[in-house]
Amino acid sequence: MSFKNTDHSQPVPQIELDRITKTSGALKVEISPGAFLQPSQEGEVALADAVMKALGKLGKKDKVIDLFSGCGTFAGRILEKCQVHAIENDFGMSNSLKEAAKGHARFTAEARDLFKEPVSVREMKDVTAVVFDPPRAGAKEQCQRLAKSAIPLLVSVSCNPSTFARDAKILMEGGYKLKSLQIFDQFIYTTHTELVGVFTR
Repeated sequence: MSFKNTDHSQPVPQIELDRITKTSGALKVEISPGAFLQPSQEGEVALADAVMKALGKLGKKDKVIDLFSGCGTFAGRILEKCQVHAIENDFGMSNSLKEAAKGHARFTAEARDLFKEPVSVREMKDVTAVVFDPPRAGAKEQCQRLAKSAIPLLVSVSCNPSTFARDAKILMEGGYKLKSLQIFDQFIYTTHTELVGVFTR
C-alpha cells in the first residue's frame, strides 16, 4: 500500500507485504508502487511481438534506447538480442530497472523526466534504434529531438491516436517515413486503442 503527497509526487510505500516481480525477456524487475502495466497479458505480448518484429534484423552490436520504459516490458525482450539503455520517468521504476541491470553487461537504466529533459541528438549518435511508449500526452519534446537525429529506425507505441498523429507529423517533417502502423484493440468495449508505428530514414 502506498500514497502520493501530491498528484506529481512519487508514491511513498506505507505497508509492504510482499514484493511483486515481473519477468520480461531477459529481465526480472521488481514492480514499484505506481508502476504502469498493460491491461492484459495478451495485449502486452501482442505489442511486444510487434516491437520485436520491427527490430528484426538488429543484433548484439546494435544499441537500442527504450524511452518511457516502464517496468522493462520491451527492454527485457530487446536485451535478448541487442544492447539496451532504458530511460524511465518514474524514479521507483527506474531504480527497479537499475537493480535488474546487475549481471547484464549490455543493459543500463536511467531515471529521467523526458518531458523536461529529452534525450539530445548528441546522446543518440551511436544508437541504431529507439523505442518509445509515452503516456497519453505523447512525446512532443522528445520527437523534436528525434526528428533532428540520424537514427535509422524508430518504433512508437501509443495509447492515444491524437498525440501519436502530432508526434508522427514532427518525425515526418524531419525526414522520417512511416513504414507501418498497427492498431491493437486491447481496451475491449471502449473507444481506446493502442498503436505501434514504425518510422525509418
